[in-house]
Amino acid sequence: MSDRYFHLLERHQKLDAALRIARDPLEAMRLRQLKATVKSRLARLFLRRPEAAVLATV
Repeated sequence: MSDRYFHLLERHQKLDAALRIARDPLEAMRLRQLKATVKSRLARLFLRRPEAAVLATV
């Protein structure tokens, strides 16, 4: 696992924890958007790996 992938996973978990305790609807919306952005970056990073491309076609 690369450092970048690990960092993004860690950030995704922190956003998830913050989203669980968010009270303000606007703050929750902002956190959901940030979490979706991190999730898409994780997906792009995963699909860029050669072994992941083989798994995606199976």
